Formats: sequence, structure tokens, C-alpha cells
Amino acid sequence: MKKILFVVAILLVLTGGCENTNRSSLGKLTPPDGNNVLVVAHRGYWRTAPENSLQAIENSIEIGADIVEIDVRKTKDNQFVLMHDETVDRTTNGSGKVEDYTLDSLKQLYLKDVTGALTQQKIPTLKEVMLLAKGRILVNLDKSENYISEVYELLRETGTVQQAIFKGSKPISIVRQKYGSVLDSIVYMPIVNRETSPTADYINEFEKGINPMAYEVIYETEDSPIIEYIETIKENKDHVWVNTLWASLCAGRDDDKAVDNPDEAWGWVIQNGATILQTDRPKLMLSYLRKKGLHK
Repeated sequence: MKKILFVVAILLVLTGGCENTNRSSLGKLTPPDGNNVLVVAHRGYWRTAPENSLQAIENSIEIGADIVEIDVRKTKDNQFVLMHDETVDRTTNGSGKVEDYTLDSLKQLYLKDVTGALTQQKIPTLKEVMLLAKGRILVNLDKSENYISEVYELLRETGTVQQAIFKGSKPISIVRQKYGSVLDSIVYMPIVNRETSPTADYINEFEKGINPMAYEVIYETEDSPIIEYIETIKENKDHVWVNTLWASLCAGRDDDKAVDNPDEAWGWVIQNGATILQTDRPKLMLSYLRKKGLHK
């Protein structure tokens, strides 16, 4: 079921008039063929615009990223907005928790760029983001695990259900109990890490329950037993999502290392099974993959 939804998702991207149609193809998503690696822009292309801003998402689309990762939080008046931190202190000219603000009050704030300088960009709502992304790029909805049913309704309203990727680290029995049939209508990505033991049973139960399109895999060291389960995931013809944001997520083969030696960083992660990479350096990663013939 999930692989069918994933095909539909990429068809939406292909028919949505995106600027760079060569970056999207069915083969990237069903199933992995070893010759294509998907690129996820973490919090949007934040080196060129404030993180989690509409402009950062637009810039991710323009450089050819396949997926944009965003962080979803809920306001005091039950509206969904983008913000990584619990508070607005680091990324805006305001202070306090997102959950203590109404949407109208949040919209009075301005976002800061990577240098800390104030911009004219404002905190976007999830609805604004999904309308911007519609038919153009897939969206990973981080921090939305506790709001899946509510966010699902928003996605239905915007016609973007199949473009959104939810994720979580709870066993399928718990996820199914909490969200019921909604789980059959969305793209859900289980997280595999040292806390999801016994991992083999965890994966097998998801395979039987919803047949996920991908698993996010987190391993701190090169000898981590978690890496052994990548082969199981690949045998199920599912994507292996690895975060190269910082060293503890990918055995030290992270973005910073890739600046000096991409083969020893991203190349190593790909050789060890990754078919989706989430990065803070999407433009550099895209350039590297294209030179290697790994991104169409």
C-alpha cells in the first residue's frame, strides 16, 4: 500500500510544473535501484534563507532537492506552524514558547538568518508550506508524530497527503492503536535506532502491518549492530534514509567531513546502503551525486 502511495507522490511532483523536472523519476522511489540517491534539505536550504521559512523551501526546490524537511509545532490556538525549537528565541526577534503564542501573535515576529540577522521573512503555517510545495517537492514532517490525525486533515484540505512523509520510533502496535486507519492513508517512515530493539521484530512487524516506503536508520559508530539491519530493509525493497547532519547520526561520516572528503563521508554512507540522505549542505551534495551519476 505504501509503495503505491509513494508512486502517487512522485507523480504529483512530476505533473506539478516544478522548475527542474529532471530531478524526479519513478525509479527513485519504487524500489531503490542503487543508481539514484534522494537528497533531503534539512529545515530547507537554510544557508540561503531562514530555516523553516517559505524562502528556504523555495530555494530547496530551485536547486533540485527531492525532499524538504520541516519542523511542525502547534500554537496556543491549535494552528500548525514551522519552528524547530520549542521557543522562538533563537530564530526570531521574539521570545517564549510557540505553544504560548496565538498564530496572529506569531505572525508579528520576523525570522533570523543563519548569521542571526533579522530578515523580512515571517513564520509560515504548515498550510502555507504545503500549498507552496504542492506538486513540486516531497515534505518530511518532523516533530509531527503526536499530531498525525490533525495534520492529515490539513493535508487532505490542501490535496497534499501523498507528498508528506511522517515518521516515528514507536512500534507499529502503538502507532496503529493511536492513529487507526489514518496510518493506511499516509506515508509513514519508521525510525530504526538503538532504542527500537529488538530491531528485526520491529522491522518485520512494520513490513506486515503497512509495508513502509522507507526506514530512517541512525547509527553512531561503524560497528553499530544497527547497520546490520540495513540489509534487511533493502531486501524488502525499501529505502534507507540516513541523516548526515552530524557525526552521531552516521558514524562520523557527516556533512562537515564531506566538505573535505565527500567520498569518505557521503560516499561511505551510500556504499553502506543509504538511498536517501538528509543534509545541511544540499547544494554541495547534489553536485557530488550528479558527478557520480547518482542523481538524475
